[in-house]
Amino acid sequence: MWFLRRMLRIPWTAKKTNERVLNEANKRRLLVRTIRKRQATPLGHVMRREKLEHLVTTGKFEGKRSRGRQREKIMDGLATWLGTGKVLDTLAAVKDRDLWRDLIANAYKQGT
Repeated sequence: MWFLRRMLRIPWTAKKTNERVLNEANKRRLLVRTIRKRQATPLGHVMRREKLEHLVTTGKFEGKRSRGRQREKIMDGLATWLGTGKVLDTLAAVKDRDLWRDLIANAYKQGT
């Protein structure tokens, strides 16, 4: 953020939030979108192979559930990011390579 503040010549004493500085520079935060895209791209390859990685990503582990709030699973996060709604719909979309690429491209363009 400091480089945008410097380019826009905003003094260090000015009380402006980072969001406001980003709006003035017409920039958006891309980190979350980039992470989700990098998660989704190899996932299609792994899910189509249906080997050990597929089992680990979709399977359940035996034993006791840990205490506290459950962690967000990768598949749940990708299903909401892609807009498919449910994990089963996402797994069905993985089977069709062209549909999977279109889902990733559309979600990345929307920036959600």
